[in-house]
Amino acid sequence: MHGRQAPQRGDRGGVRPPPQGRGRGRGRPSSRPGSRVVGVQAPRVVAFGGGHGLAAALAAWRRLTTELTAVVTVADDGGSSGRIRREMPVLPPGDLRMALAALAGDGAQGQELAALLQHRLGGTGVLAGHPVGNLMLTGLAEMHGGDTVRALGELGQLLGCSGRVLPMADVPLDLVARVETTDPDDPARTRTIRGQVAIAATPGHVREILVSPHDPPVHQAVLDAIATADVVSLGPGSWYTSVLPHLLVPKLRAALAATQARVVVVLNLEPQPGETDGFSPEEHLSVLQAHLGGVALHTVIADADSVVDRRGLLSAVRELGAELVLAPVAEPDGSPRHDPERLAAALASVAGAR
Repeated sequence: MHGRQAPQRGDRGGVRPPPQGRGRGRGRPSSRPGSRVVGVQAPRVVAFGGGHGLAAALAAWRRLTTELTAVVTVADDGGSSGRIRREMPVLPPGDLRMALAALAGDGAQGQELAALLQHRLGGTGVLAGHPVGNLMLTGLAEMHGGDTVRALGELGQLLGCSGRVLPMADVPLDLVARVETTDPDDPARTRTIRGQVAIAATPGHVREILVSPHDPPVHQAVLDAIATADVVSLGPGSWYTSVLPHLLVPKLRAALAATQARVVVVLNLEPQPGETDGFSPEEHLSVLQAHLGGVALHTVIADADSVVDRRGLLSAVRELGAELVLAPVAEPDGSPRHDPERLAAALASVAGAR
């Protein structure tokens, strides 16, 4: 027990309508990126993911709280991150950098530094294509004897971040997938593919996903954040390479199974080419369910306009013992991106207050 009242789960297994105006006594989320809702004590939130999906979740959560911890995948082996992890004994910095930029302060300095972090160097030399933030984070970690968590903290202070960023493991991870290929001329049909980039680039259906090493060390700050959280969120993002890997790390899965926090899943707006081609929302949940390992889900958030079979999705959510929230969370222009303001409203309706 954590010496605090766990958030009440409410009625489970039903459909909650889209949030209208105020939710659970919380003010309407402000349109300013870093603004916080006043009048209630902000929830402690841990958001899991990586890449653009996690950045979208953080853009929404930061409207509701500054007691926010991003736990970021460290399995990227492509692009700048891949080059850096092959040349130096450090965590791949790309997803960590994106999370820092998503939480950067609203002031001129914070936004200017965030833009600097995201800026990719030009030219044709050895530095071409490296985001400045990847080099800054790698340099800081090297200065502190390989302590990436300390480097993230110091860079976060410079950015005036609304929350903190932590790696999901203290060592770089490799993803290993068993992929059933769609190539009729491939006699093997099922192949073992190693590496995040290779998995995403292999046509076919992922039948199994693993992390290597299988039981990596996890920083105590991550475990403490999960233990004291009010809400934990998974998704949106690349299902097999950004969302599921967190559930494959034994120490993370055990912490999630033990936490009193509400566990919220934010579904993607559409299938991702190369990973979940043709997947319905229900199939995303089926894959997730196979990897939960004792983790109890409380709420599933889906975009009301992206769900074709609402009954089928409701049935899948009920099978998980969770509640379904259908809400307009996509960009109003119809693009397949989560709108921070709309997603924040949906999250506020389930986060509760303490």
